[in-house]
Amino acid sequence: MELIRQILTIYKNYDYKTLVLVASVRHPQHVVEAALAGGHICTMPYSIFQALFKHPLTDSGLKKFLDDWKAKGQQ
Repeated sequence: MELIRQILTIYKNYDYKTLVLVASVRHPQHVVEAALAGGHICTMPYSIFQALFKHPLTDSGLKKFLDDWKAKGQQ
């Protein structure tokens, strides 16, 4: 990610109008780091993309919400 930061700094220093593509991301945390570094686009395997939406607290929160919704007689 340091390379991404350096590239973005150079482009900013010289006012280049461009987008930076972060290629071959292999872990969900790398997507976060790339975004924090200022990267505009990431290429990644579909499995990494799916992993971005998975989190134990999200899963348990959704289950609780759906259970409460059903308990109120909603479909």
